[in-house]
Amino acid sequence: MLCEQQLNENNGIYSSFIPPSTLQLASGSISFYLQIRIVDRRCCGDFRVEDFVPNLDWHILRIADWDAYFRNHELEVSEILHLHRLLVISNTYHERQFGELMARKQHIAIFTTASLPWMTGTAINPLFRAAYLAKEGDREVTLVIPWLSLKDQELVYPNKITFNIPVEQEEYVRRWLEERAGMPSRFTISFYAGKFSKEKRSILPVGDITEAIPDEIADIAVLEEPEHLTWYHHGRRWKAKFRRVIGVVHTNYLEYVKREKNGLIQAFLLKYVNSWVSSIYCHKVVRLSAATQDLPRSIICNVHGVNPKFIEVGKLKHEQKKRGEVAFTKGAYYIGKMIWSKGYSELLQLLNEHQNELSGLQMELYGSGEDSDQVQESARKLKQDIQVYPGRDHVDPIFYDYKVFINPSTTDVVCTTTAEALAMGKIVICANHPSNDFFRQFPNCHMYNSSDEFVKLTLKALSEEPVPLSEKLRHELSWEAATGRFVRIAELSNDVIFEKSFSSSAHNFMHMSSEELRKSMEEASAILHNSVSGIEAARCAFGAIPNTLKPDEQQCKELGLTFPGR
Repeated sequence: MLCEQQLNENNGIYSSFIPPSTLQLASGSISFYLQIRIVDRRCCGDFRVEDFVPNLDWHILRIADWDAYFRNHELEVSEILHLHRLLVISNTYHERQFGELMARKQHIAIFTTASLPWMTGTAINPLFRAAYLAKEGDREVTLVIPWLSLKDQELVYPNKITFNIPVEQEEYVRRWLEERAGMPSRFTISFYAGKFSKEKRSILPVGDITEAIPDEIADIAVLEEPEHLTWYHHGRRWKAKFRRVIGVVHTNYLEYVKREKNGLIQAFLLKYVNSWVSSIYCHKVVRLSAATQDLPRSIICNVHGVNPKFIEVGKLKHEQKKRGEVAFTKGAYYIGKMIWSKGYSELLQLLNEHQNELSGLQMELYGSGEDSDQVQESARKLKQDIQVYPGRDHVDPIFYDYKVFINPSTTDVVCTTTAEALAMGKIVICANHPSNDFFRQFPNCHMYNSSDEFVKLTLKALSEEPVPLSEKLRHELSWEAATGRFVRIAELSNDVIFEKSFSSSAHNFMHMSSEELRKSMEEASAILHNSVSGIEAARCAFGAIPNTLKPDEQQCKELGLTFPGR
């Protein structure tokens, strides 16, 4: 039996008597928790408990059933004292870590797969997310965007816009945000090396892009298109670097792939790859709608808003109607990147099938893209008066006076242009599809289930006036509301993140076998993915751009990086 004298004789750690049974039971459960918390190099860096408690028999920290252990064993005094010292060290360390975390502003790094001047949703929506998360000044935000070499810029960016150095593109992005949205840019912009894939029509990362953020501020990472950013990721594990990793799914990749040659086989394989990389690298995934693939630890929530200028246009139109003026003087239109998969195939098929019923329809299509010539040729064959024009920014005043926005696309996750049209007070005709679920709450959104219903709704929309948008619904379309939804659904507050980290470890103590197995399998999967993604032949076989394990010499020079070959 332990006694007060024995405890006091051992290094003077205890100044008062603690009942041995209580101390043994407490030290048992606490020590197991500490083994999880302290031997965690993500939290402690190179801190080694063994250096502080050299004589502790570490096997006792790995026993899952402490109750059974204590029924059959009695800890030595030295073991209990070492466990107490361990507890003091852990409490001091984690209190300091939590204090430092709470003392400074939370840092959020938003990684994107595209950037202005490419007018695509994956460039614009993350930009607004960064602006609104940083708006109040209570967070530090970094927007991490791809930097392309000149030859890739010429393929991607419109109107022959190119940049010689990253700072020129940064100035362009900030100026666009100020001029087009009237928003200050109180966030940092950083760059990672990227290359454009003609086959995938998208930008793919080059090298380990986690290096764009210093370790000391690696709190939260938001991966805009997490599967896209991690397909070929080779380097630091995202969850090891950041306290919390949130993925935001923008694109219905499976739907696009199904339209390609051998599409069903490709979609089958891609489905499992997407689930694999998302589970390895993300703590939580936000799906903008049910049109996206169901991924591990995912939740459905539309966390996108519209440029505030669209809301201003809607208010202006409302005031015009209140004064008895004609607010909308034009008919129907559609705007979108001019490729068949972006709704043009469905739209022209509907118009072709119902040329007689819609013979009086006048409609304008706005877009630029790889299929522009084919779309124009198909439109000319129709009886209706269909005009095709180059792409424009939807905020252009030329769109203000249209009354009806027709969008039959089913490949979008949540169509930004549909939200913008509703914000401007227009009537929207769209398919009854999961990608449009968010818009069901708006009285001006009419959804069709068949081609006949499409004709009926289109004719009705052209003959009636839009319903005035309530302040509540107008707010739902704003980025203020979208940011609030994002912060809530992603659980971004510092105390929540720290609490989840703490409770996760406590949960592991109570359910070590299942949790440890899950984590071990996840870590093994991460190691496997990192190994395969580091083999050039394997990368190319799965569709990566050749020689993208590291930035090339030109990219290193432009980004101010050290070229590995030197």
